Amino acid sequence: VVSLAVSAPRHAKVSVLGAAGGIGQPLSLLLKQSTLISELALYDVANTVGVAADLSHIESAAQVKGYVGDSQLEECLQGSKIVIIPAGVPRKPGMTRDDLFNINAGIAMTLAEAASKACPDA
Repeated sequence: VVSLAVSAPRHAKVSVLGAAGGIGQPLSLLLKQSTLISELALYDVANTVGVAADLSHIESAAQVKGYVGDSQLEECLQGSKIVIIPAGVPRKPGMTRDDLFNINAGIAMTLAEAASKACPDA
């Protein structure tokens, strides 16, 4: 378990997988302001580069970089101390809760497997 307590070194890389979504964007904004994070890696299937550009204008020590698509997932995760996964799809009309769960569970499983390979100590 990694602790980002007040006494922790101020050089942690944090990856947010699902950073362009409705939860990932405000979460990334809050993380960007943390003095304990030196690198913030944002990943999603689309629009992540724009989110990263927006957050880069906030004056803090954390450097932000956006990663898009499966081909950049491993690069995003490399060296991460913490991985946060707010990724998922919202419920659509006609979709059952079981359908939503199965889709989002598959997304979370794929991302967690990638994290276990690229940054096993996170």
